[in-house]
Parts: sequence; structure tokens; C-alpha cells
Amino acid sequence: MALIEINNTLVLNKRRGPPCQHSCNLSTLNFNGYFVGFSSYSTTMSNIHRNITFQKISILRLLLSIITGVLVQYCFNIIVLYFAIAAIISLLLFALLNFVSITQKVLFKPLLMGLSLIIFFISIGGIVSFEKNEIHNKEWIGNYYKAGYPVLLTLQEPLVARAKSYKALAKAEAVLINNQWQPVKGNVLLYFIKDAAEPSLKYGSQLIVANPLTEIENANNPGGFNYREYCFFQHTYYQSFLKAGSYKVLNSYSTTYLGSLIINTRVSILSILRSNISDSEELGVAEALLIGYRDDLDKDLVQAYNNTGVIHIIIISGLRMGMIYGLLLFLFRPFKNKRCVAFVRPIVILLVLWGFCLIAGAAPSATRSTVMFSFILLGESINRRTNIYNNLALSALIILLINPFSLWDAGFQLSYAAVISILVFYKHIHNWFYFQNKLLGFIWSLSAVTLSAQILTLPLILFHFHQLPTLFLFTNVLAVPFSCLILYAELLLVIISPMPFLATIMGRFVGWMLGIMNTYISNVNDLPFSVWSNIHVTQPQVLLLYGFIIGMAGWLLYKNKRWFLSGLFFFLIFSGYNAMDLIIKSKQQKLIVYNISQHSAIDIIDGTSYLFEGDSSLKEENFLSNFHLKPARILNRITAANTLSTVLFNQNIIKSNKKTILIINKSFANYPVPTQKLQFDAIIITNNPNIYIKDLTALFKCNLYVFDASSPTYKINYWIKDVIAARLNYYSVTEKGAFEMVL
Repeated sequence: MALIEINNTLVLNKRRGPPCQHSCNLSTLNFNGYFVGFSSYSTTMSNIHRNITFQKISILRLLLSIITGVLVQYCFNIIVLYFAIAAIISLLLFALLNFVSITQKVLFKPLLMGLSLIIFFISIGGIVSFEKNEIHNKEWIGNYYKAGYPVLLTLQEPLVARAKSYKALAKAEAVLINNQWQPVKGNVLLYFIKDAAEPSLKYGSQLIVANPLTEIENANNPGGFNYREYCFFQHTYYQSFLKAGSYKVLNSYSTTYLGSLIINTRVSILSILRSNISDSEELGVAEALLIGYRDDLDKDLVQAYNNTGVIHIIIISGLRMGMIYGLLLFLFRPFKNKRCVAFVRPIVILLVLWGFCLIAGAAPSATRSTVMFSFILLGESINRRTNIYNNLALSALIILLINPFSLWDAGFQLSYAAVISILVFYKHIHNWFYFQNKLLGFIWSLSAVTLSAQILTLPLILFHFHQLPTLFLFTNVLAVPFSCLILYAELLLVIISPMPFLATIMGRFVGWMLGIMNTYISNVNDLPFSVWSNIHVTQPQVLLLYGFIIGMAGWLLYKNKRWFLSGLFFFLIFSGYNAMDLIIKSKQQKLIVYNISQHSAIDIIDGTSYLFEGDSSLKEENFLSNFHLKPARILNRITAANTLSTVLFNQNIIKSNKKTILIINKSFANYPVPTQKLQFDAIIITNNPNIYIKDLTALFKCNLYVFDASSPTYKINYWIKDVIAARLNYYSVTEKGAFEMVL
């Protein structure tokens, strides 16, 4: 869900019935203007659609070329020299064609000039992608660091309390090599174990860490979240778990004025909220809603917001920035005709918007909105009208030039998809119904925004979250305006915080409203039909879905059967792809040993059914099972069953037509001693049993031993040494990720 970020006044009266009274003019801060249109532009939505051509959206062509270059460099790891050569050649060709055209005609000149420009900007995208990747920097920490080298680090944030540790992001400054400090670049995640009092560290604190830094690795469970890649895009490559005495805190600090201002403001706001809101769930949502702080959010509550389609409420998105922008316009409205304010107004609004964006962590969706609103304000100041699609493309271009890896950010993708979807489809959906009643008109306008935003975000939602909220329309109609009121109340709480009595009353009011919203979301989430889950969509299927949506939209908008046939073609391919995958999955027989630290988890799969063998805590739906197990089950399209048809599991033995596997856990002591040496294709050792490899080799004949993540590391290493000594093969889940075997 996103706000209507349109630099136009929306004229919505071109339909049957009397003129609509609910035009979206943001010059007045009422709920009918809540969708953030811009009254400074008089172009109607119909004029926008009539004037949209690919030639007029020049920045979009530039953006697509830059994106292509970013993708090509990342996927094929092409060195920057090749991109530089291509850029120079294409630029020279463009200049040559311009020069030659003065004296004589050139065959295919427009095509060649266009192609040269496309190649040039693709090369620019590749160069930016290469240069922004710190691995290609000579000072990247990975080029110098080796285990045991002391590292000088600077904390980039205050410590965040977790269940068993304090977490902080640190910037690597230098590595000590042969008694000389070598400057390096790169971020490190630090976890301070709670074995003593909280370390006296804050933003800017510098420390020397002698404890080994380890590369950030994935759990590598099938279909799981790529945490390593996520950290890579944040320029974070190493992590370290520190105990008291494994690091030395220096007396020096390294801060910036802007960084200190942002951190101190953030800490002050959190302190105000924590002092005046007592309930932990309400506090977590309040922190997330106001400044995007999500460390105190209850995981189950976050899942409820996600399941009901209102997760955008508790993340800093274009919706939040639109609320702030609308409030600022409302506050300046009484001074609209004051000449002295005309100059101050855009400066103040820009400072507040960018300050709020930075305090909230400068998420891609928030940055996109802030950049767009900045262009709108600047356009107003110089009396220039701009194309909304060019503004949108330019904001994306700026974000990608600053950080090209934002392209992989789900928030970035969903934010732009939502805004484009609203721009294209809102007017047409809104015209379905007309209401004279203002309240009904507002409800339908908000519903139309929600529906239109879902059209182009649907494929991305299915791909990233594997589920579709079925009641998103009902939850958004109430939750979005309610969250707007809560946000404004929180801002008022921060303003009146120096007055404790008033702040306490306002804090209780905010907590009361948050309690109502949380209860409403939780109750909707408890409905059995609130979410359609376990949807598996691949990247090619996402493209096919977009082809289908564009074809159907073109057919409905332009009444041309070619659009319909194109959409139908993509849908048939999508359906065939899906049917083929279902047929393949229905014949699968495999075993998966998951990589979950300190937990045992094994799925035995037969067709589209599975049996689970492991810790009882993972049998219920919780954060660990949803994060580690659910993605693999969605990927394999499997559901729980009591028995399997062709794969047998009895007394720790898994038996299929081709494979026999033994699971050894703590109950192995009660296992009857075989009268003869039994043969297995694999032996899985889980749950820290008290066994020796030599005893197992005396009882069983097996060439492969699998160790899961539930046993202590020292014990696994001990077993591995014995397996190697016996000249047998082994697979350590903690080292290589989940173990999969075809049965």
C-alpha cells in the first residue's frame, strides 16, 4: 500500500452521476486529500494518461539502461575496464554521427545514435555497480584480514539489546599487520555476549578486537532467506561474538556532526516513547511507526500485520512520508499568500522531510518519496510542471546511483510497483462507483487506492512473501487512517514531552489507540481465511505474471483484443510452468536435514507430503519454523501427513525403494543391538547423543555420516576427526548448510 504520490489535482468526476466531491487536493488536510495529490499542478489524470508516451518519459529510458548495466555487472562480474571502454567508444560514435550528419546523410542514423546512447548508459550502470562494490576496493578488509589479526573498529550505532547479547554495527578502520596499521574498509557485525554488565559503548566508540572475525554465512536451507547477500548489499562481510576481555575499548571516538545529530535525535525520541508507553507490544509498534525502529517489535505481531496486508504501517514507507508531507502542507497553508513565507516554506519542508527520512534510516521506499516530494517542491518554486513518471524515474535513478544494490531490496521494488500501479489504475477503479455520502466516498477512495496498489505489487508479494492477504481491503480501510492519527499523536507527544503531565496523558492516549489497532489486526489474522499462504512463485513466473497483468490491463483500457491475446499467452505459459512443477514435485522422494543452530529438524518427503522428525518446539508455527522450515516446504510444495505411502519411517530408520538411512539421537541407547552388521546409505547424528564413531562402525556399515546443527561444535569436530581417521565421508550441516538426499 502506498499513497497516491501524484503531482496533479485528481479530477474524478468523469462518470455517471453528479460531480464527485472527493477530489484529492492536498492543499487541505482532510481525509479526502489524504492520498497526497499536489494542488500546484492542474493536469488531470486523464491528461496524464493521454500524454504518456515512452518518448516523453526520457528519464525512464535512461533508468532502464542504468538498471541493465547494474544487473550485467553483478550477474557476470565484468571488470570496470570493459565498461569504461564501451562507454568511450559509444560516446565517440554518438559524437561522430552528430558531426557527420552536418555534411551528409547516414543510413540508420537515428537507430545508431540511440543504440550508442543506450550502450553508454548501460556502461555507466556497470561502472557504478563495480565501484560501489567494496570487494573491488583495494582497501577492502577481506584483502588484508586473517584470523588472529587485531582490528580497529568504530561503532556506527548504539548497542541494541537482544535475548543473549548486545548487537551493534561497526565500521572497520584498520588491521594490525606486522605491527603496522593497514587502513581497510567494510562493516562488521558485533555481538557482545551478556556475560557481564552492558559494555560502556556508544555511537562513535572505538575498540580493538583480537577475537577472530568470521565471514557471514547463510544457513543454506532450501528456499531460505539469503542473509549473506543481504549483508553484502549493506557492505557488511564479517561478524564476531565478543566476551569480556576479548576486546579493548579505546578512549578515542570517531563521529560526524550529522551522524551524532541523527543518533541523538533517534535516542531521544525512543526515550520519550519508552517513558510514556508502558505496554511492550504497543511500544514496539509506536517506535516502528514513528521512526522505523523495529528491534522491539513482537515477532508474532509483525507476522499478523504481514498476514493482513498492512505491514507497510510499521515500516517507513512512502505512506509515512506522505503523511508527514501532508501535515507540513497543512501547517503552511495559512501562510500561503505571504511573500516572506514563499521562500522559507520549501526550505523548511525539505529539511523536515530529509531529517525525518535520515532519522528513520533512509529506507529505499522513504528515500524515494522524499526525493519525489523534493522535486515537486522545487518545481513549484520555479513554476515548472514536470512529468510524474519522469519524477518517479529520476528518484529511482538517484537512489541507484548512490546505492545500486537497492535494486535487490524488496522495499524498493514494492514501493515503485505500488506507486506506478496507483498512477495507472486508481482513476479507473475509483470510477467504478459513485457515492454522494462523504464518508462512503472516502472509504471507497481509500479502497480504490488499496486495490490499485495491489495490481502491480501482487507478483512481488507472491515471490517475496509466498502468501496473499485476502482481507487486505478491510484491514487497510481502518488501519491506514487510524495509523495516520497515531502518527500525528506521536509527533505531538514528542513536542509536548518537556511537560510531563501532558506527555503522560498523550502517551496513554497513543497506547490506547495502538492497543485498538493491534487488537483489530490480531483478530483479523485469527480468521482462518485471512491469508492464502504457501504460494510458490519463481522469478520467471513473476515476469510471466507481469506479462499477464499488462496484457489484461491493456485490453481493459484500450479495448484491443491483441492486448487480451498477449495476456492470455503469458497466463497459459505461467499455468503450464506451474503444472509442470506440480507434476515433478508429486514424484519427489527426498530427505532434508535443516541447519538450525541448537535444534534438530528433519523432513522426510514423499511426493507432496512430509513427516517431520525433530524438536517438538519446531512442530508449532513460530519464528524459527517460519524462517527455516516453511520456505523449504513451500519450495517443495509439501504439506504435513501422518504417514507416507512409499517411504517408511520406523524406529529411527528411513527406508525407501533405493535408500536406507539411520537417525541416531539420544534415544539410541535404547536401540536393540543388531545380531549382524547392518548397512545404511547414511547415518544422521542429531541431538547430541553420547556415542563414539568407532562403536558405530563396529555395528553398522555406512560410508556417509551426517552431523546436524543440534550438537555442540566441539563434539561435531571430534566426531569428524574420527570419521576422517576411519576413511569415511561426512557432511557437517553447520559448515555446508542443509543436507539433502534423494531417497
